[in-house]
Amino acid sequence: MFQQQVDEETPLLQPVQQKKARTPLPWRQFSIILFLQLAEPLTSQVIAPFTPQLIRDIGITNGDETRVGYYVGLMHSLFFATQALTVLHWSRISDHIGRKPVILTGLFGLSISMYCFGLSRTFWGLVLSRALNGALNGNIGVIKSMMVEITDSTNLAQAYAYMPIAWSSGGTIGPLIGGLLSRPADRFPNIFGHSQFMKTYPYFLACAVPATFSILAWVVTFLFLQETVSTRMSLWRLLKGKSREHSTPVKGPVTLTASTDTLSTEDTPQRAKADGGSKPLPLRSLLVPRVIIAGGNYAALSLLDIAFRAVQPVFFATPLELGGLGLDPPHIGNILAIYGVVNGLFQIFFFADLHDRFGSKMIYSVSMATGIPIIIILPILNAVARVQGLSLTVWAIVGLQLALLVILNLAYSCVFIYIAAASPNQASLGATNGIAQLGVSIVRAIGPASATSMFSLSIKNPHHAWIVYYYLIALVCVGICMSLLLPRQLWKNHH
Repeated sequence: MFQQQVDEETPLLQPVQQKKARTPLPWRQFSIILFLQLAEPLTSQVIAPFTPQLIRDIGITNGDETRVGYYVGLMHSLFFATQALTVLHWSRISDHIGRKPVILTGLFGLSISMYCFGLSRTFWGLVLSRALNGALNGNIGVIKSMMVEITDSTNLAQAYAYMPIAWSSGGTIGPLIGGLLSRPADRFPNIFGHSQFMKTYPYFLACAVPATFSILAWVVTFLFLQETVSTRMSLWRLLKGKSREHSTPVKGPVTLTASTDTLSTEDTPQRAKADGGSKPLPLRSLLVPRVIIAGGNYAALSLLDIAFRAVQPVFFATPLELGGLGLDPPHIGNILAIYGVVNGLFQIFFFADLHDRFGSKMIYSVSMATGIPIIIILPILNAVARVQGLSLTVWAIVGLQLALLVILNLAYSCVFIYIAAASPNQASLGATNGIAQLGVSIVRAIGPASATSMFSLSIKNPHHAWIVYYYLIALVCVGICMSLLLPRQLWKNHH
């Protein structure tokens, strides 16, 4: 190891290394990416308010009210199930032909499938349109890849801090649209009461809004979004398996250093040289420990998050004597809306600074650990409410739970940084995100149904009253164990 020579001219105090200034975000492209992200939560959440009534209207349950929940759960899971089958392929294709063509295809698929869903009058029509919705949408992994490609080591954490804006906004606006615009002929008779089309297809208007938004996002992408993949080939050449060509200079690749807990970029000439020699790796070469560890942590976090999100509103709505709080829909909606706003604002204003100070590993580990008190608070809420009713103490405990949930959601931005660091090279970033998203889509397809089934079992049988909490705490423990595999410093790439 090289040792510095010390003589009478060597300074006694070494110069202090200045912290690198944060690069301003490229707001023009970054704003477009945030805008595009709205499409998926809008299309996935808009059906939530009217799906039970839609299932009743098409007659698939033959009047059996106990079967409505089964078909509602199927409608929600279909999106993630079919997305799991295709998201990896879309992400890998984007490494070859570019991000922009894949995003355009995904937005087109979202739009067509939502129009079809609104026009469906049979159960199988709903199934096919919902399956199409998930199968054609590989945008989530591709957009995360673009996020890395337009940022550098100093502003990547800041960029990820803004991601909850799109998901919180879409997750809030989508159900509002679905609830307000479903059955418009009944809800707004003065405007739509004479429209036979709206009477025949009472849910088309609610579906048409996110479908039209996807068209608008398609136009914005086509006209203004800049490609971030530097070397691309046509789809035809990809299918023929020929070598890549048509190099276009864009922002260079990201390299990952082991000396710091950040992503770092090379100088422009070095970046261009390094990127020019990199190629998307085959799938087998991507299934390395660091990709599996990063993707596994993302899946564990998503399973816990979506399972709890499925149980939380059901717990709030369940009568007090059965183990819940007995809240009405307006109160539940207000609680979830407050959480969405606070979560988005906290991420924007605090995550980047917290990340700079504590690093990805520390924040992720603490965030996962908050899952245990978040779940324990549920039975505590019921116990306090049984004694005091909906007192100030109960609402204070609810507020504490929401604050802990905000901390839990910090883990998402951290795990996205780990996934970006896990990519063996820049050209395989899309495929790496696709692998991670594949696992997430699978757990999101099974998480809500498993959690709500456990909750149903816990309220039906007094002997199993705590089984849902045991189940959720087990998910937290899995997440904590997975977090132990993450390195304190990000993985290092060699181009």
